[in-house]
Amino acid sequence: MSSYSIRPFAARRPCTLVVCRGCCCGNARKHPGTDHDAQLRRLRESAAASDGRFEVRTSDCLGPCGQANVVVVQPSTEARRRGARAAWVGWALDDDATDDILAWAEAGGPGVAEPSTTLALQFVAPPEPGR
Repeated sequence: MSSYSIRPFAARRPCTLVVCRGCCCGNARKHPGTDHDAQLRRLRESAAASDGRFEVRTSDCLGPCGQANVVVVQPSTEARRRGARAAWVGWALDDDATDDILAWAEAGGPGVAEPSTTLALQFVAPPEPGR
């Protein structure tokens, strides 16, 4: 018999970046000055190199299209148990925004580390339920 316990994956989920890539976010026609593919590739490569500190997922449309590109920074399971909630970041269009998001996720994200002042200024309200 093993001396360690196996916990379900959900019990130990790390900080997760949910990157919107729907109708407006990731759209080169709406934001032609942003290399959306390079941004997503960089986020994924950083997550792969983070030794499990954070993950990246994509979503079709998260809702606040007027603030595209949107990235939701979800807390780890443990931080959520302590009361942390997801932070919605809008206008994540350039390398500086990507740098700030990555630094926060690498440090643990919501409930574990404070976001940079610049990143906090980019927080947006999530869409209302049912929209």
